[in-house]
Amino acid sequence: MTAASFRDFNLPESFLAALDQRGFTTPTPVQAQVLSQPNLDTDMVVQARTGSGKTLAFLLPLLNELEGGGKKPRLLVLSPTRELAMQNAGESEFLGHIRGIATASIVGGMSMEHQIFQLRRGASVVVGTPGRVLDHIRRGTLDLSDIETLVLDEGDNMLDMGFRDELEAILEAAVNRKKTWLFSATMPDSVFSLCKRYLKEPLRLELNHEEEQHEDIVHRVYLVPSRQRMEALVNILLWEKPALCLIFCHTKTDTGEVAGRLQEEGLMALALNGDMTQRERSNALESFRTGRIPILVATNVAARGLDVQGVSHVIQLGLPDSMETFVHRSGRTGRAGHEGSNLLLLTPQESGRFKFMIRSSEMKVEWLKVPDIQEISVIQRERREESLLELVPAPEIRAWAESLLERSDDAADLAAKLLSVVVKDIPTGYSLRDSLQRELDQRRERAAARREGRVGSRFDGERRGIGAERARFRGQGLSIRIAKGRNDQEWSVGRILGALCAALGVSRDEIGNIKMRDSHTEVELSPAAIASLDDGGRRRLIDRGLISGGSGEPQPRLGGPRRERRFDRSGERLGKRNFERASERRPRYGRDA
Repeated sequence: MTAASFRDFNLPESFLAALDQRGFTTPTPVQAQVLSQPNLDTDMVVQARTGSGKTLAFLLPLLNELEGGGKKPRLLVLSPTRELAMQNAGESEFLGHIRGIATASIVGGMSMEHQIFQLRRGASVVVGTPGRVLDHIRRGTLDLSDIETLVLDEGDNMLDMGFRDELEAILEAAVNRKKTWLFSATMPDSVFSLCKRYLKEPLRLELNHEEEQHEDIVHRVYLVPSRQRMEALVNILLWEKPALCLIFCHTKTDTGEVAGRLQEEGLMALALNGDMTQRERSNALESFRTGRIPILVATNVAARGLDVQGVSHVIQLGLPDSMETFVHRSGRTGRAGHEGSNLLLLTPQESGRFKFMIRSSEMKVEWLKVPDIQEISVIQRERREESLLELVPAPEIRAWAESLLERSDDAADLAAKLLSVVVKDIPTGYSLRDSLQRELDQRRERAAARREGRVGSRFDGERRGIGAERARFRGQGLSIRIAKGRNDQEWSVGRILGALCAALGVSRDEIGNIKMRDSHTEVELSPAAIASLDDGGRRRLIDRGLISGGSGEPQPRLGGPRRERRFDRSGERLGKRNFERASERRPRYGRDA
């Protein structure tokens, strides 16, 4: 549902004036859906994508119900991250001050004393993160006895981040609440379970249709050489020339490495991750929001709740964990009716897995090869020419130019000399075309060999006369123990396989037998995968929670290859994989946990 104006709804004139002041005249679909409901005194579940305007969707009607001057909080808004909580608090303060409604923000990383002062002074609205809110409840500095409405913003992210215990404790503490509203971009089982337990016959609004998610976003996949992903990123940034760009990495370490490398290339970039202090995070966000730094390199967790207008490009380095992750990241651009670009940098090996990931989606994706140095040189020249032709020189500069022309017999020679000074420092990127083409050709050759039956299993290669390459896996396969098993209901053989490939930066051919037990999983790795494990892969597996600090030590397989079985001792069908061909080592800035 859409509406022509906020004036179509029963909102006070003071709110309408404030919205006009901010340039908000037409509600987004989620705002229109919520505001148009005849009965808002009920539990509600709203599924709407990131950047859809959820904050005003719940603040406008809920603040309209409150009266100013109250000492105890009546509205509690929970958010997964400090950044989102502070943004929500800012919107609440902006609308609330008109009616004398005070807002207190209580988030981690900020002064506890100042937060206690805010609460003692009195606030009708409290906005915070689950951990810090629960801390105040246990200290006795936050009283929820008068809470009428509890809002869970980005409920899926709060559960993904491990806040279920905190959320349940807060929900049970707010015993007198009249309604609970939950807003979420996705509806996994964990969200359904929470709703079933704590919400009573909630009104359900779903505005998360795929066509709405992608209509303002152009999706492009750039194929890049596996060993030159960072150089490819530089080329793509030069080619695309984003006004404001958010780059997603998979680990906190990589955000610093990528931002540092971009700075070395002369590109203005900053990292955003959970290891930074609150001051560092706030400074980085402010620099990005104002455009002083046009490139922000972040992890999924650090970017949750990030609401920055005008992000022209999202760049995802490597294969995303899931379709949900891909969509959620892309939602940072193309907001509020503006067009945006979502770019995915994949190696040829990763491209097949991404095609499988989007096989049931109607999303339109443009596939491109990474631009090469020659193409970048041409477009950089065209851009510089346009800027020169559009430039209006000051009178004294024009007089200087006329003086130079009088002293020169060759105007073209003079212009060439001036251009030599202007263009000498224009970056043109790296030569990557040949490297990428070699990888593409190798993949085509391997695919043709498989179709013609020239590739068999790793154990019968010698019998077919082609086993010289795969024979080296005999007796050299090592196994590791993964800290996920059948008792972990969200994990399966397929998910473990994908996580290992992503963390180690190898193809599925490098992962052997996967044997799920109740409490753990045993996985066989090829020598190439073991090399990746030693080359930073262990850290990424630990970051993912797949192994503990010491549980991932490779365990050598004793003797020759084991007899292949279709089922393990417990009757579970094995997720068996074949080593068909060794892949190249993981690139430095490849797919991480």
